[in-house]
Amino acid sequence: MDLPRSLVEVQQSWVDVFAVLLDGSVVTWGDARYGADRTAVQDQLRNVCQVHSSQRAFAAIRSDGTVVTWGSPHCGGDSTSVQAQLQDIMEVRASGDPFGGAFAALARDGSVVTWGCAGRGGDSAAVQMQLRGVRQICAAGAAFAAILVDGSVVTWGHPGTGGDSAHVQAKLKDVQLIEASHKAFAALLRDGSVITWGREDSGGDCSGVAGELRSVQQTLGLSTFFCVHGSNSRQNVEVHFKVSKSPYGWLSKLGSLFGSLL
Repeated sequence: MDLPRSLVEVQQSWVDVFAVLLDGSVVTWGDARYGADRTAVQDQLRNVCQVHSSQRAFAAIRSDGTVVTWGSPHCGGDSTSVQAQLQDIMEVRASGDPFGGAFAALARDGSVVTWGCAGRGGDSAAVQMQLRGVRQICAAGAAFAAILVDGSVVTWGHPGTGGDSAHVQAKLKDVQLIEASHKAFAALLRDGSVITWGREDSGGDCSGVAGELRSVQQTLGLSTFFCVHGSNSRQNVEVHFKVSKSPYGWLSKLGSLFGSLL
């Protein structure tokens, strides 16, 4: 397939590829069952700034803050039920796994709109009243986490893979950023500590290395583990270390792995 030279970005979803062109149009190719067929919305795909993909659907943000979706309805490809709310949108995040997918859109006023598979975070009704003053949304495979302007966190979606943070909720204060693996979240607090929740085999339990997670400056979520970067106060030097989840608990290893992964 020949593409014009006026490309802004090319990205891959689960099995499809899409390109955003300089003129704001979108080109997709691949398996039509997974969102590659944009025919139904082609006329709406103008002035596109961003495109995000769940497993089998796409959501495009246009320069006027509206959103266009296509693909499998079970993965968020049909936003009809919330279309009137999709105004002044700044960013969209997508969950997704082989069983479904969903989108969460952050509006300029700090509110959040969700749609798609309810079991993958597409229904935020249970926490909707809490989703005010949101400044960041992070997506795992089947759940979402939102940081509010006061540094607190709201979660929803599949409870076993990060959608339920009740057991760590009291600790989620002064949160600066959140990263996700496929089935867990890691929150970096202002004091440099890290709080995790979700599936243990995806990094949701850092209790084995909690003492080492101090003065953390950055976190990186990969498929089944997290990496963190910070300074080792005991040695008073900057170090890099990988924290990965295995069946035997979190493993911590000093080295330069974090830098090589970025």
